[in-house]
Amino acid sequence: MTIFILKTENNPGMDIIPLLEKTRKAASWLTLCSAEQISALLNDLADTAEQSVSCILEENRKDLEKMDPADPRYDRLQLTSGRIEAIAAGIRQVAALPSPLGETLSDYLRADGLHIKRVTVPFGVIGIIYEARPNVTFDVFSLCLKSGNGCVLKGGSDAHHSNNAILGVIRGVLERHAFPVEVVTLLPAGREETRQMLEARGYIDLIIPRGSQGLIDYVREHATVPVIETGAGICHTYFDLEGDAASGAAIIFNAKTRRPSVCNALDCLIIHRDRLGELPQLTALLAGKEVILFADVPAFQALQGHYPSSLLQKATPDSWGTEYLSLRMAIKTVDNLGEALDHIGRYSSRHSEAILTGNQVTAGRFCQKVDAAVVYVNASTAFTDGEQFGLGAEIGISTQKLHARGPMALRELTTYKWMVTGQGHTRP
Repeated sequence: MTIFILKTENNPGMDIIPLLEKTRKAASWLTLCSAEQISALLNDLADTAEQSVSCILEENRKDLEKMDPADPRYDRLQLTSGRIEAIAAGIRQVAALPSPLGETLSDYLRADGLHIKRVTVPFGVIGIIYEARPNVTFDVFSLCLKSGNGCVLKGGSDAHHSNNAILGVIRGVLERHAFPVEVVTLLPAGREETRQMLEARGYIDLIIPRGSQGLIDYVREHATVPVIETGAGICHTYFDLEGDAASGAAIIFNAKTRRPSVCNALDCLIIHRDRLGELPQLTALLAGKEVILFADVPAFQALQGHYPSSLLQKATPDSWGTEYLSLRMAIKTVDNLGEALDHIGRYSSRHSEAILTGNQVTAGRFCQKVDAAVVYVNASTAFTDGEQFGLGAEIGISTQKLHARGPMALRELTTYKWMVTGQGHTRP
């Protein structure tokens, strides 16, 4: 299938305001669309994405050739036929979900007959800044369209060819359905365009960064547009005194190795000192994947002779609070639940934290005390994902507390307004 390959080469100093004005106008046009029209377009997009696999992968290959395969971002950058099929499935899931718009959140009739209700509405225009994650281009567009928002995308230069190919697919489908193509805009990858985007009050209503902690920090510190922080995940799993070693080994292996480059991957295993004897069993599967372990002194001693020496290193102060995004993991020994909670409280990014225990009281205390968007009991942190939570594709994982927390999808891309109906009412 032929798709449009759009050319948006970086042009330092480009004035992006005219582009943003067009996106804002297109977003207002979306208020005239029915939920059925939007769902039909998204289903068509899913089909077209699958039909365009060869072209998308060819453009993705150009990006991959410029990145070292050892770079943790390589896995996020890489697209495959299977991943595009999964993206298409996510788009279809979004299409099938109920529209989040026009939902009545509260409805109140005053004694004097004044009718007050609160209903969900789009934000307007949502800006996404992301790094080497071309799947985000599809995911963000589908969620923004379904929630009635225009979207402004600022992808990294690492994914330039991939993002342009995907945008070409999206805009081709928009044209086919007589939607304004400006409802989605992909900005050049320059720093000046980033600065303008972060300061585009009146044109962009909300900015969501997806990427490294450095990117998130930069956006938070420089934006005058409201920001929701997402992405950075320093995830811990505490193996408690009463944890099950067999299921624990499987959970730890899954959380660490399923996709080590994503934000829900396990970074630090915390183990009760009295269970160090089972540490070789808990980490045995990791050796098969050549996971490098940074173990504190008690854990290091417990693993010596049981874990490949080439993969076993002593932990340093830098081992804690690190998002590894690779086949590396730290191990911390504690004497009790309180010490585990203290370690998590000091080093967590408030993303996803887990406990492996057979004691319901301990599990309850862990869930109550841990300050994170998602808390798990006897399950892998790999489940922190909008699709796994039944939300369809996700816009990101919010690690803050205002407006949205955890996986963000359709509902989190809406705000609300009050609608007041009177019958000639005046206030005394």
